[in-house]
Amino acid sequence: MHVLTVPADLDSLDDVGKYVVEAASQAGLDRKAAYRLRLAVDEIMTNIINYGHTEVGLTGDVTVRSAIEADKLTIILEDRARPFDPRERPEPEDLDRPLEERNIGGLGVYLALKGVDHFNYEYVDQMNRNIFVMYRPLQA
Repeated sequence: MHVLTVPADLDSLDDVGKYVVEAASQAGLDRKAAYRLRLAVDEIMTNIINYGHTEVGLTGDVTVRSAIEADKLTIILEDRARPFDPRERPEPEDLDRPLEERNIGGLGVYLALKGVDHFNYEYVDQMNRNIFVMYRPLQA
């Protein structure tokens, strides 16, 4: 697929979502897997925009790449905001408590990372790379 570059702005979420859905379709992911992938990418993209750019007054772009291999689909989000590894956020400790008793924050990232088959983060050449992997169904 082509590379998509969008402004780090909430208005870009729709374009990124369409890109992810198209990549998932081309990779042959089922609807549930495609939904989980889109949800994960949307959550991390939203955090890149809100906390990596808007909150600190930074403007810039996010580049979205995809690669379809025999056994997996990989989506990569790249940006030049300050380094942030979503895996370093502590897992919510209060998931068994009623919603009104839970702490605010962190659940979206937790669910995003749990919703994909594999997630990795790299900071290379002053660039954040959030890497999402979904395994493709076996072909008969």
